[in-house]
Amino acid sequence: MELRTLRYFVAVAEELHFGRAATRLHMSQPPLSRAIKQLESEIGALLFARSPAGVALTPVGAVLLDEARALLEHANRVRVRVSAAAGTATLTVGILGDSTDPGATKLAAAYRRTHPGVDVRIRDTDLTDPTCGLRAGLVDVALTRAPFDATALTVRELRTDPVGAVLRADDPLARRGRLRLADLGDRRWFQFPPGTDPIWQAYWNGGEPREGPLVRVVQECLQAVLWNGTVGLAPLGHDLPAGLAVVPLIDMVPSRVVAVWNEGDTNPLIRSFVDIASAAYRD
Repeated sequence: MELRTLRYFVAVAEELHFGRAATRLHMSQPPLSRAIKQLESEIGALLFARSPAGVALTPVGAVLLDEARALLEHANRVRVRVSAAAGTATLTVGILGDSTDPGATKLAAAYRRTHPGVDVRIRDTDLTDPTCGLRAGLVDVALTRAPFDATALTVRELRTDPVGAVLRADDPLARRGRLRLADLGDRRWFQFPPGTDPIWQAYWNGGEPREGPLVRVVQECLQAVLWNGTVGLAPLGHDLPAGLAVVPLIDMVPSRVVAVWNEGDTNPLIRSFVDIASAAYRD
């Protein structure tokens, strides 16, 4: 039973879809299916129940999932300890203005427990670069929000958050229980500077061209709302300053919290970070 095959199995078990798992693993579906069938043959039991409705773990598969995660994490710890012994155990993490997110807090604690000898360096970035310096080589892995141009990047979704419109508390729309994007069509929205990823900009503009002030950080967005009545957007559940209110947008696609790293980067510290992040945000 090879570690590579166990990684394939965990990907299918977490996605419960062979196509999505193949995309996540950067491989085609047929060899992935063959690898899982070979693993089932080695174990002597089915790991997945396949039906027209989809894929589900069998009881044997559920047991193997727990054991496979533990084995893969142990393998990562071995690699990290060897790297630490060689004096190379450093990981630079880019964070997009969400350092107070409870998921990030749990991730930091879990990573410290698992890799106490790793020097973790944090680069907090503004809203103009959703990949947090990854493309520029300033970080090894980014904890950020999608969507953005993911060319040559690997993206792992950690959580989805519904989004709301941030308004002044005295705005008539703030008294509503929910809104649609069309309700905000005549308002000014914040903009990011020229050169910002257009996919990222389009998402935070509700999918349409808008006019409004240029901002670079979260506080500038909030101040634009307070001073000028500009429409802001934010994931629900985030704390807001006094004088502001957030109203759920029922037709806004949820914001995806993701871990991102450069495609093909096999640094075991990154793999371990992503695995621990998946568990921290899942819990």
